Amino acid sequence: MTGRPDDLSARVRQRMAGTATPVTPAAIVSAVRAEPTAAVLGDTAVLRMADQVRDDLVGAGPLAPLLADPQVTDVLVNGTRVWVDRGEGLRQVAVPLGTLDDVRRLAQRLTAAAGRRLDDGSPYADARLPDGTRLHAVLPPVATDGPYLSLRTFRQRPFTLDDLVRQGTVPRPVAPVLAAVVAARLAYLVTGGTGSGKTTLLNTLLGLVPSTERIVLVEDAAELHPVHPHVVGLQARTANVEGTGAVGLSELVRQALRMRPDRLVVGECRGAEVVDLLGALNTGHDGGAGTLHANTPADVPARLEALGLLGGLPRAALHAQVTAALQVVLQVRRGPRGRVLESISLLLPEGPDRLVTVVPAWVRGRGLGLAGRALGTMLRDRGVEVPPILCEPWPGSAGPA
Repeated sequence: MTGRPDDLSARVRQRMAGTATPVTPAAIVSAVRAEPTAAVLGDTAVLRMADQVRDDLVGAGPLAPLLADPQVTDVLVNGTRVWVDRGEGLRQVAVPLGTLDDVRRLAQRLTAAAGRRLDDGSPYADARLPDGTRLHAVLPPVATDGPYLSLRTFRQRPFTLDDLVRQGTVPRPVAPVLAAVVAARLAYLVTGGTGSGKTTLLNTLLGLVPSTERIVLVEDAAELHPVHPHVVGLQARTANVEGTGAVGLSELVRQALRMRPDRLVVGECRGAEVVDLLGALNTGHDGGAGTLHANTPADVPARLEALGLLGGLPRAALHAQVTAALQVVLQVRRGPRGRVLESISLLLPEGPDRLVTVVPAWVRGRGLGLAGRALGTMLRDRGVEVPPILCEPWPGSAGPA
């Protein structure tokens, strides 16, 4: 056979790009077979070549194998260099991306496929690919050594609580506490840094909600896919190229309240929508949940204050709302051996001003905390059996109650 496979693939791409034929699998296979050098290829080789051409035309091109890897959570492209995260930190990998112009065309094609614009007039874009992958792209000159692409994958198979226990994310004695929090309809926030596993844990806990209840999800990008028979989702919409048509999370929270939610969930609290969420949880919608960026549990009150100010809620009013609306904070962390549940805490008012503080109920490596008994009391008051770990003495106590 004359010619290299890469040359054959390039010619087929040019053939497809130069015609008005829809880019379907059948059309790509026909274009491959029409190449003279493809005559000696077997059926398996032709299909493999067709898959490669399709990835280059409408898919992620040379990044497609990485995005298909179930272990990969992030793919980062810095110019022509590629880094991936398989849950153990970033590692550079060898991927033949071609020239910087090739990377630019890849970024523009992926962005256009998601209905977004990426060019010199709009040099950065957020987009969501058809398979659920979240894409952020930046072009030069804004990206000084770019183009830069950041892709975050979301797997369709959610984890169960047993899966998280087997992986070491959740200690086995603590798993019943998480299940009890959901069963007792306590409102909770899953907190942590970027990439710490907040969405994964929230997705898992939503799968524990009774099948008789309706979950309404409000998200900036549809990332949550809990295993539950009655889930409806609302997704924010960015403005179009004319700067109109945006639908924000605050408006979606208000719409969600009209949809008879048993559990109202905000995928990520990052703005003024936290005021609407707190208001909703204070009007009979208990059992709600959300995620929040916070490096430590102690940072949660300050983070909520900052977001509340964006929604025009004064500090004292914000703390009063939080006291009545939220009970539990689940802190997750990404360590060298993967993502783990770091602590379970309660949001409790303290001092004459009744400002909310975060009091640990359980901490990894230390066991039961000061608020462990209080969490057990909350569960008991709501008719849920108290897990054994919450009945153990916390350090410094005289013994179990």
